[in-house]
Amino acid sequence: MIVVTGASGFIGSCLVARLNQDRFYDVVAVDDFKGLSQHPGHERTGINLADKRVIAQVDRTDFAEWLRRNEDQVQFVFHLGARTDTTEFDRAIFDELNLNYSKEIWQICSEFAIPLVYASSAATYGSGEQGYTDDHALIPKLQPLNPYGESKNDFDCWVLEQTSAPFFWAGLKFFNVYGPNEYHKGRMASVIFHAHKQISASGVMKLFRSHRPDFADGGQMRDFVYVKDVVEVCLFLMHHRKNAGIYNLGSGTARSFNDLALATFKAMNMEPAISYIDTPEDIREKYQYFTEATMGKLKDIGYSHPFYSLEQGVDDYVKTYLQGGYSYF
Repeated sequence: MIVVTGASGFIGSCLVARLNQDRFYDVVAVDDFKGLSQHPGHERTGINLADKRVIAQVDRTDFAEWLRRNEDQVQFVFHLGARTDTTEFDRAIFDELNLNYSKEIWQICSEFAIPLVYASSAATYGSGEQGYTDDHALIPKLQPLNPYGESKNDFDCWVLEQTSAPFFWAGLKFFNVYGPNEYHKGRMASVIFHAHKQISASGVMKLFRSHRPDFADGGQMRDFVYVKDVVEVCLFLMHHRKNAGIYNLGSGTARSFNDLALATFKAMNMEPAISYIDTPEDIREKYQYFTEATMGKLKDIGYSHPFYSLEQGVDDYVKTYLQGGYSYF
């Protein structure tokens, strides 16, 4: 059995779909199934798994006990479930859901030699003073800008201190992931999703104004990575099972929000019309103006599949999934 936590979420459901494409049907989906019925957007998270083949659904509160009972049947664990809201500042929530929960999964996988891939985040890099290199020696020096990033970096640091580890493990620092199955994420959905929605409604895309003199309005740059590339890397590591460590997972190329907006207009076959608004004050001081993954470490262990360019990814996302009513991967 292959376990995917966060299975009804964005990346998790795409990974389940990708596993099914390769005829892995013995998938166990783990998520907050007991709480989803009260979660805004529950209908869409349910749809994320509606056409996927899984052999069991396990609530996250029951997962540790389930894993201990079924360890001899579990071949691999993808731990992608987390609280990902960068605007949430209650540290206790992140301690419970991102840090301590992940520690428990790590310890069980270590005890029973179960290979584990877990989700870290580019939010660990903060404003980038230390660069964006996935060198283990750099990780304890990082200064994330919000409790979400801190929780992810705290777990990375804890992992690197452990003397007991799973048979194989990898932490993946996801950069700005976009693509199908993120429709339930609201404010936390990708800028591409919001761009398509805004342009469809008004013909205009609003981007955040820069509040730094070294960046033009809309010139803030991020490493945007298509979710189809993310799940390909996950499958590679599932088969590779060596060279344990923490890896960046981005496209490797920073692009501006202006570039993103222009690509979205082009995919929608519309003339560009971009305006700028102030960055909301509640996130202004914690806003990343530049991120770019160094990808040499992943390539050095043998990953050679080409990544979607921003234009290719946006074109596929818009035309295949967003146009005509939110198709699912």
